[in-house]
Parts: sequence; C-alpha cells; structure tokens
Amino acid sequence: MDNCKEESLLCDFHIHTNYSDGSLNLRKVVDIYGQTGHDIIAITDHLVDKTNLMGMAAHTINASLSEENFEDYLENIAYESKRALDKYDMLVIPGVEITKNHISAAKSAHILLIDIKKYIPPELSYKKLFLEAKKQNALIIAAHPYHVLGLDKETLYLWNNRKYFSKYIDAWEIGCNKDLFNVVSLESYPFVANSDFHKPSHIHSWRTLLYCKKEIECVKKCIKDNTKVAIKFFRK
Repeated sequence: MDNCKEESLLCDFHIHTNYSDGSLNLRKVVDIYGQTGHDIIAITDHLVDKTNLMGMAAHTINASLSEENFEDYLENIAYESKRALDKYDMLVIPGVEITKNHISAAKSAHILLIDIKKYIPPELSYKKLFLEAKKQNALIIAAHPYHVLGLDKETLYLWNNRKYFSKYIDAWEIGCNKDLFNVVSLESYPFVANSDFHKPSHIHSWRTLLYCKKEIECVKKCIKDNTKVAIKFFRK
C-alpha cells in the first residue's frame, strides 16, 4: 500500500445501533458522527453466541444480529456508507462485535471484526472464528480486554490467554468508552481506542487518530502496523 498518503483521521471502530442493543437507528448514528467531524467509523453491532442461556436471552430480546437479518444489515450499512461519504466525507465500514458471554468474566470475550463481508457463526471456536475472519480480510480487534470501571460486563478471556491468541489479533482496545487499559501498552500490542457507543452520551469517549489515506485497506494496514496511531478523548 505505497499509495497510502497520510492525513489525520478521527476514527471510532466500536459503535452499536438498534440492530442489537444500541438506542438509535443506523441513520441517526451515522448523522451524529458525521455532524461531529468524524472521518471514519465502523458499525459493530453484537453478534451473540447463543450456545448458553445468556446468549439465548440476547437473541430473544433482539439484542443481537442473526443470520436471518445479516444480509439486510450489510446492505443498510452499504447504503448509509454512500450517503455518509456524499454528505459528510465520512467512511462507514461494516463490522460486528462477536459476543461470547458467560457468567464468569474469565470465560467471556468480545471481538470486533471490521470490514466483514459475510455472516460468521459466533458459535465457532476462537481459532476457527479468527481464521474465517482472516479469509474475509477483516480486521480483528480484541474489545475491552481488561478490567473496566463501573458495572459493565468484563471480558477477560482473550487477555488471560493472550500468549496463544495474540498471533490472530490485529489490535487490542487500549481505550473503551471512558476506560483505559495500560496493560495493552505494557505488552507493546497494537492498539486502538473506541467509544463502545450505545447512546448519545457515549459520544464523549476515547477515539483513535490514524495518519493514513481515507481508504479501507490503508486504514487496516495503518492499524496493523501501529506506528502512526494515537488516541484522544473526544469531548465535542
């Protein structure tokens, strides 16, 4: 990607809509980000593993994408991506948050797949899931991998098993909403910072700053290389 000319890009790669447990519809979310000067966002609604009661409950209350509505989800993101580019000069990327919840935080993990092309069953084993994502050339990000403040559900499985899984993961969230995970930098892992947006107040949260061309392949390369990545707390 030698033609990836640099520009400063304000990015958020962890955003939910009412396709899962977000409070706003896709168009409203896109408009909020476009009107606040963002350059690149990824829509990453939950795709929940339903092999246990927690996962089954999420599907019952429509807090997860499903195989049945996944094509519609991608089509609507594609439509909004074109609108966002025309109206705001903002790139909108399709993604999901693979959600493997358990009662135990040590067994739970959330994984962002950015630039996903087709449905991936969230019930797959971690290795099979990662390999399928790589077949689609999707970017793999470990979401909120460490202890968080407040009452939010913790997801520690990937971090506790990082020696095995780090070879599959392109980046780790060093910041999520208002939390910071300094352990990610101590391990020198590639990092990003995101909002985990579910409602309008979440706009005030951590962001990623990239220095690359505003094209999806350049963005993914920039995150993987992680030499021209910074984070900031967005207050606008």
